[in-house]
Amino acid sequence: MFPNSSFTPPVAASRRWCGAAVLLGLALLLGGCAGPTGPHESSPIDSPWAQVSQPMGIPGAPWELHRFPGKHPTDFSYERLDGRDAIRAQADSSASLLRQMLRVPPERLGSLSFSWKVPDLIANADMTQRDTDDSPVRVMLAFDGDHSRFTTKESMMSELSRMLTGEDMPYATLMYVWSNKLPVESTLHSPRTDRIRKIVLESGSAHLGQWLSYERDIRADFERCYGEAPGPLIGVAVMTDTDNTQSHIHAWYGPIRLKTLAEPAAH
Repeated sequence: MFPNSSFTPPVAASRRWCGAAVLLGLALLLGGCAGPTGPHESSPIDSPWAQVSQPMGIPGAPWELHRFPGKHPTDFSYERLDGRDAIRAQADSSASLLRQMLRVPPERLGSLSFSWKVPDLIANADMTQRDTDDSPVRVMLAFDGDHSRFTTKESMMSELSRMLTGEDMPYATLMYVWSNKLPVESTLHSPRTDRIRKIVLESGSAHLGQWLSYERDIRADFERCYGEAPGPLIGVAVMTDTDNTQSHIHAWYGPIRLKTLAEPAAH
């Protein structure tokens, strides 16, 4: 089923990816499956969007909803919008993920293509501040790596995650975000942990209400943010959150396509 022995089965990969909740704050530690969608909504899990949002050249687990206990979940639903498959994220003082587990060896990391449409900004959001760290759209990548390089604080966070959930947090998480004010292509560290770093792809209101498309070089973006080569990519997710600002927002995500490089020839 899998092309090489380096693939980690979805259950094992999910153990690493679930730890991303720790990276978003200890209040988001535990994970589980979200409840069913409402009667007038279409589930994103088996939607046409999910069918086309699959990595190219390497297997990936099915997309799944992932909610955080103590947090109202963002609602994700499938829509056919503007002639394209889309996921609508409706956040009402909420935070949760739509995610996919996989394992891409670092030598096969290629590009990530995605699009989003944001009708409004979150008025009081400021991703440089812990208490207002919300974004109308986030596309997130989680990576494995050498956990022995963690600082004492990071090791304690990972150990706490392991004790509470039986799962380690990722070595690193990279996010693509939309900011209210920060310059486009600026990078920043999460105010919660150094193990999350962000690249601002859009800023301000100039492009609201438009479909915007991107293709990012995963390795180049990781090296730019972390100053080192990436380890294996173990998860991809989208997240629209308003739990810190206690506000309401909605946005759409187009299909997410991960292009991998050819497997190196054996010598």
